[in-house]
Amino acid sequence: MENFNSFNLSENLKKSLKGLRFTKPTEVQSKTIPFAINKEDILASAETGSGKTAAYLIPLIQQISTNRKVSGIILTPTRELAQQVADVAKLLVGYKSGINLGLLVGGASMNNQLNQLKKYPRIIIGTPGRINDHLLRKSLSLKYFNFLVLDEADRMLDMGFGEQVDKIVEYLPELRQTLLFSATLPKEIIRLSKKYLNNPKRVEVKDNNVIKSQIKQKVVNTKTEQKYDELLDEITERKGSILIFVRTKYATEKLKTRLIRDTVKSSALHGDLRQNKRNRILEDFRKERFRILVATDIASRGLDVPHIEHVINYDLPQVPEDFIHRIGRTARAGSIGEAVSFVTPSDSRMWRSIEKLLDQLKNPDKKDRDEDRDQDRGQNKNQNREKNRDNNSNNKPYRKRNRRNSKSRKFYKKTSK
Repeated sequence: MENFNSFNLSENLKKSLKGLRFTKPTEVQSKTIPFAINKEDILASAETGSGKTAAYLIPLIQQISTNRKVSGIILTPTRELAQQVADVAKLLVGYKSGINLGLLVGGASMNNQLNQLKKYPRIIIGTPGRINDHLLRKSLSLKYFNFLVLDEADRMLDMGFGEQVDKIVEYLPELRQTLLFSATLPKEIIRLSKKYLNNPKRVEVKDNNVIKSQIKQKVVNTKTEQKYDELLDEITERKGSILIFVRTKYATEKLKTRLIRDTVKSSALHGDLRQNKRNRILEDFRKERFRILVATDIASRGLDVPHIEHVINYDLPQVPEDFIHRIGRTARAGSIGEAVSFVTPSDSRMWRSIEKLLDQLKNPDKKDRDEDRDQDRGQNKNQNREKNRDNNSNNKPYRKRNRRNSKSRKFYKKTSK
């Protein structure tokens, strides 16, 4: 696909794309947009930074622009990602389109959101928890929302939003178009797609831009008690903004306090902060008012700060896929970045899983061959098991139990009398 003109988009949308300097669609956009404009359900696997946000926003805005009966709802796992999607949507919609947007996320002012809903937005972007709050309050009706996007569905399931998504879908019309995007496609996502999607078109982006981009990786094998000193050494060696990932909310505040005590200016970002404070911290980080941000995995998706030069995995993530999203926060927009990972003896199993995932993403064809080989092995194993069972049942004669040789307690009691 050479450019966006091939999609026969509306003039307003073409103007917005031109203003954003979107000229050539990415792979996921060129594969997704034609199906989505044709009102097909889509199951797409695409990594962070692949352009998937525009891949579903462009067809949604196109349909809304040409059909008054279309409205769309976009579910995201984190507030930061919802905000990022809303920012892109505003730019694509344009100021004079008359299409209102609603951003419904937890931790933000409920009154502001109620005012947004009074304007009857055609596009709603939000997190499952807050959208359910509005549905229970009856401040939101979804009976006319016939375009559903589940963005980063794998992360939503990891964060325990499965039941809340189910409740939201109950409020949507049965006749709708659904697009599901996920960085990976584990069995849980396949089951989810069968539940929500109707004969979906499969879109897969095999080339992993995060792995193939200019990200230099460094592994520091250390011990738990030595990690902080190693971190100080890494910070001292480096120039530019640094994003440090830790596993828990408590750990972000604890590490930030230790860094400040050692005269390293930093801030912490985690899920217990109010939304306005999270926004303020991110804005200060974007404006480089401080150099180091310590965060949980809420920053691994939806955080787009072009000047991040280094990502440090102080703690490894709980699932290997989050490692890809973490390191994808650096080397944005073609820049060069570096990712450092601290690996302690207790992390060895997780690190092996991460290395396996990295190898699969670098060599997708090898992954397919391995899956086929494992499937063949499984089938052969089942066939051999069935064959052995049949042979054993045919060859072994029935043997009557010899009561005299029985070692039951009853038998010994009788014979001893």
